[in-house]
Amino acid sequence: MKISQVLFIPFAAFCCLCCAACSVNKMAMRAVSNALTAEGSADVFTGDSDPELVGDALPFAIKMYESLLSANPGHRGLLRTTGSLFVMYANAFVQGPAEMMPRNLHAQRQAAMGRAKKLYLRGLDLLYQGLENEYPGFGGAFHRGALPETLARVKKADVPDLYWAAAGGLSAFSLNPFDMDLGVRVPEFLALVNRAYELDPDFNNGALDDFYVLFYASVPESMGGDKARVETHYRRALEKSKGLSAGPYISYAQVVCIPAQDYDTFKACLDAALAVDPNADPSNRLVNIISQRKARFLLDSAGLFFIDFDTGEDWDEED
Repeated sequence: MKISQVLFIPFAAFCCLCCAACSVNKMAMRAVSNALTAEGSADVFTGDSDPELVGDALPFAIKMYESLLSANPGHRGLLRTTGSLFVMYANAFVQGPAEMMPRNLHAQRQAAMGRAKKLYLRGLDLLYQGLENEYPGFGGAFHRGALPETLARVKKADVPDLYWAAAGGLSAFSLNPFDMDLGVRVPEFLALVNRAYELDPDFNNGALDDFYVLFYASVPESMGGDKARVETHYRRALEKSKGLSAGPYISYAQVVCIPAQDYDTFKACLDAALAVDPNADPSNRLVNIISQRKARFLLDSAGLFFIDFDTGEDWDEED
């Protein structure tokens, strides 16, 4: 046997072992990714009863998911979970607290809103990447005028991606309505929700109907707003959530009652939100607890929203 052959045999064996190790690592990565993004995996966050605990833990969780994504960039579940967590965190733990800051903390409030917008857009990009991987050309379909036929290919299993992508995009736009790049995409985001509603109108116990309440009441008619549809979707949201979600009551109080200066209905809605038992729907316990904090803030600060209404509180001062 030649010397070159003697040297080649152990070298080849070493390469085989390395390849096998790489394959095992990839399999392990996929197994971990699948476990962390399986149905119901998000309940560890949404089912918790301590918003501060979850708020502190989510940034680490998001970075962990991003780390897994860097090793497994095409994993659909990771793209969906990471993207939706960005949107959830931005809404519940950045924008939400900023909206309840005293008015004299204007600079801090604006900084938080700017941060929330960036987080929403990071989530949107990840969710679109997942849809692009599944349906090549999805990302540029709207600008090519090909969105209807592209969305026609989307399946019921894709509804969470459509919902969270639309939520991220429209939430980012709402924080800066002068962002023309996002403004022109409002019809695109609405189309995602419309398709999701066609595929699964009962998604997440009326989440899409609650979305429509906020959208149709808040957006000008020229951009798709439609006040006539608000009442219909509000009733559907309440029916589908079976009274277990505080969200629809708060949405209606904000986008319908405040513009109409209807304090009585505003108070009735928020009282109903506060009457919801967070433990009655364990998988959404955290969502209801955070929503009820917002309901209390809105009730306590009604003087900010209703003319000639005096709560006796001065919201220009810090607690």
